Amino acid sequence: MAVRTPQPVAAPPRKIDCRKRKCVALTFDDGPMSSTIKLLTILKQRKVRATFFLIGQNVARRPQVARWEVSGGHEVANHSYTHTDLARASSSRVRSELARTQSAIKRATGVTPKLMRPPYGSTDGTVASVTKKMKLAQILWTVDPNDWRDRNSKTVERRVVAATRPGYIVLMHDIHPTTVAAVPNIIKRLAAKGYVFVTISELYGRPLTPGKKYSRR
Repeated sequence: MAVRTPQPVAAPPRKIDCRKRKCVALTFDDGPMSSTIKLLTILKQRKVRATFFLIGQNVARRPQVARWEVSGGHEVANHSYTHTDLARASSSRVRSELARTQSAIKRATGVTPKLMRPPYGSTDGTVASVTKKMKLAQILWTVDPNDWRDRNSKTVERRVVAATRPGYIVLMHDIHPTTVAAVPNIIKRLAAKGYVFVTISELYGRPLTPGKKYSRR
């Protein structure tokens, strides 16, 4: 008899009105990786929730980390299976990349994502059509500190803090230890400005339209 993996117990939902609060959504791409574990500890200590856009093959390799994300109250979302450029892919390839990731996340966490982020932010009419049919909204971003290029924690911190405004979505990558190291000060400095850290779904406070692109509230 097959042993069923116990699913995580998600943290209770919160009621945060981002029409009245200074909300910002911290998002992290390309995990889960070993560096994600340290990031989850940082977020837990500071009672901050974020959104993780997961690579399907990484979820298959590290399902426990994906489960920890859900049990920590974070939102998990689809970032394709192999980080392929979806705008350069056929319709069938786009569907396969997203469907395999949906399945991997569902198996690992019991959660079926409602959000996706196209790798490189590369999207087109085909991606819009496929995501509409798959009931996935496309989430882009407002703040990009280029942490994948500039592996310097202070630089990442400075760029995020300087560019953030209420209702913005911040793009970062938890696969880079330099980014993870920047997060405590990013949280500290934005909190001092009165920001509340929310997931993407909390930021909008309503169901998002499948296929449509979103980059800020």
